[in-house]
Order: sequence, then C-alpha cells, then structure tokens
Amino acid sequence: MPLALTADTLAGVPVAALLGSAAEPHAVLYGLVTAAAWTAVRVARGRYASSALGESRVRRSVPGDWLVLLGLLAVVRTALGDTAGPGRALAALLAAPVLTGAAATVTRLHLLAARRSARSVRRVLLVGEPAAADDVVGHLASRTDHPYVVVGVVPVGAARLAAGAPEAARLASVAPSGAAEDARRVLGAVRDSHAELVLVAPGPRLAAERLRRLSWALHDAGVPLAVLPGLIDVEGRRVQLESPAGLTMLHIAPPARAGAQIAVKTAVDRAGAAFLLTLLAPVFAVLAAAVRLTSRGPAFYRQTRFGLAGNPFTMWKFRTMVADAESRKAELERAGGNEHDGLMFKMRRDPRVTRVGRLLRRFSLDELPQLVNVLRGEMSLVGPRPPLPDEVAHYDETALRRLAVKPGITGLWQVSGRSDLSWDETLALDLRYVDNWSLAGDVEVMARTVRAVVDGRGAY
Repeated sequence: MPLALTADTLAGVPVAALLGSAAEPHAVLYGLVTAAAWTAVRVARGRYASSALGESRVRRSVPGDWLVLLGLLAVVRTALGDTAGPGRALAALLAAPVLTGAAATVTRLHLLAARRSARSVRRVLLVGEPAAADDVVGHLASRTDHPYVVVGVVPVGAARLAAGAPEAARLASVAPSGAAEDARRVLGAVRDSHAELVLVAPGPRLAAERLRRLSWALHDAGVPLAVLPGLIDVEGRRVQLESPAGLTMLHIAPPARAGAQIAVKTAVDRAGAAFLLTLLAPVFAVLAAAVRLTSRGPAFYRQTRFGLAGNPFTMWKFRTMVADAESRKAELERAGGNEHDGLMFKMRRDPRVTRVGRLLRRFSLDELPQLVNVLRGEMSLVGPRPPLPDEVAHYDETALRRLAVKPGITGLWQVSGRSDLSWDETLALDLRYVDNWSLAGDVEVMARTVRAVVDGRGAY
C-alpha cells in the first residue's frame, strides 16, 4: 500500500478523536466518513497513480484537494441535517493535508534516492532523428529527478547517433508505402529492450501522417506512447491543450510578471524581512561582534550587484573575508585559483576567507543582512543569485533573462548544490525559476532551504 494512501486513511483519526473528546455521539462514524471521503477525493483526482506518486505537482495539489474535501463534507453534513457548530470538525480536518503533504515529501525523497541508483524508473525507447534523439538522451541523463531511462534509440534516417543509448533499430528517411514496416521495427525494438514507454521526438522525417500511423500500431499493441513537443523547462500548469481542425496545439501561458500573485510575493517578502530582522536582532549583534573581534575591518561587507531589469544596488552581507580581499582576487585568478567553470569566481579553500567567515558561510549566516535589501525592495526572499557587474558584462542574451525577476537570498541554486554546481547548471536552474515562478514553488524552495543550510554542501 502506498505511503500516501496510508496517510490519507489516517486523516479520520484526529476527527474521531477531537469529536469524541467533545462527547459527539457519532465521532467514530464521522472519522470513518472523513477517511473515506478524503481517500475518494484523492483517488478521483489520480493522486495514487504510479506516475503521480512523489511528484512535486501532486504535493502542490494537496490544498486544492482539501478544499474539495471540505465542500464534499459540507454537502454530506447538510444532507444529514447536522446543525452542530463546524469549528471543531474543521480544526480536526486540518490534519488531512498535513499528513498527506508529509507522506508525499517522504515518498518523493525515497523515489529520488531510488532513481539515483537506477531503481523505480521507466524504461524508455526513444524514436526520432539522430540529432534530436541525442539531445533528448543527454537531457534526460543529466538529471535524476525524473523516472525515465532511455534503454534504446530508434533513429530515423542515415545519420549516426552520438555515444549514448544503444541503437535498437532504424527507420528509413522516407516513410514506407505501408505502415507495417515502421511498426514492425519499433515494436521489435520494444520487445528486445523491454521498454515500458515509446517516446517520440518528431521531426521532418517523422511527422503528421507517419507519426499517426506509428501511434496506431503502438496503441493496438498496448504500448504506451508519449510525444515531445520540443519545449524544455515549461511546467505543465502553463500548458493548455487545444485541437483546432484536428491539429494538436499547445498554448503556453507567459511567465507571471505582474498581477495578484506578484503583489502577494512582494508583501510576503517585505513583511517577512521586517519580522526576521526584528526577531534576529540579537543574532546580528553577536555575529557582528564575532566578525569584528576576529579580523580587522568592518562587520558588514557592501558590494554592488545587479537586480531586476539590470538595475544595480548595494547588497549587504556579513564580512567573511579579509579586508583587502578584492585586491587579492586578481592575483588568485592569475594563479589559476578559480575552480568554477563559468563567470563566477569560486575557490573551495579560498585563502581570503577568515575562520569565522568560513563558519558563517557553512551555515549561510553571512547572507542574513540581505534581509535589509529585501525590506527595501531590491531583493526577494526567493529568486536567482544576484550577479556581480563583471559577470553581467559577459552575459549573453540567454543569461540576461536571469534579470527578469528580483534576485533572492535563497533559490533553486541554493537548494541544489550552491557552489558545487557548474555555470550551465546554475543558469538552467535560474531560468527554470524565472520562467515557471509560482507562490507554491517559493514555499517549496524555502522549505528545502532549511535542509540545504543544515547540510552545508556547496557552501564555501
């Protein structure tokens, strides 16, 4: 039994317990009804499907499912003529999304660990032109946060494949006169590779009628089929499907840049920064004193960074390096000290970092003064890493898109490896955030930040 299903059936326990403590005569019955209703809602919305368990989109769907549960139970309550005050029952129902969210998080962590060991994966046969197939194989192999493993490729045309997944069969450049030849080769490759899914990357040699006939053959044989639309890093919530005149069309919603959600984000940023600055005032005093007493120079370090739309601002941090660190940077660069492959300067054992500074970096305490920048509206609690002017000077058109949103104290880069990431990985994470931002995503990043700070990997 999936952990999610177990957690959902337990949702009735706090309802029965709380109503029972209030001497409600039907407390156990209400608990059973709650458990059955919550499970039914989750089943009806496909939350226990093997393709859904542990996925982020399912965790983000929990609040919406809970609202459906409330509506369903309200109808049942009215039908039964129950006029008792709903406050106690409503409080008990709060346990349902908490239990479900916790189970979904545990399930996702388990799946991620399993996928890193090539377990709990789906065997995929990829069909497409060699160049497109090579791109897909490389993209899927570069990450382990998905269930797909390419076990074979069926290239279309005579071009050679790059090193990667083995060639399982090959389709001719021109569609055969009948559909049987394509179907025979692909289905044979499915059997030989024990594939569980056929993934098609359409192209000029595999489009429209040829792809349609291949899909008929696969479906008649009971083989699942998926087709790549040629988009990357576009979340499903931004995609809407339409079929005018029989043509499959995907409408892509633009990234959120204005509106109610952005207003809420701004309000949460500033209110959260004000609260944390007040709460952490004693911590600031202790850390400032530690910096001043252990090395010469000011407690705080100010540095020009670039923010929204490329506007420069002064970013605040606790000083973690010696006072003349900037003047020594060029010398370290000439000596080949930069261990980063991109535009950022990073050294795992930078000699300019003080002993206290190393501790501050280990737990990201040096970033706390950036709450002042958040309060002033120059930064956000969550967003891309704020870049230096000399980094921005070398940005290409793609990298400049990082500046389409406010930079953040934490972000996907912070919870995914920090300084251990390559430049390409850092850029890909930032662009994914810029294009797919949502309030729910920010909440998830902030929750993962706690673990990343405690873990400390990539902090140097």
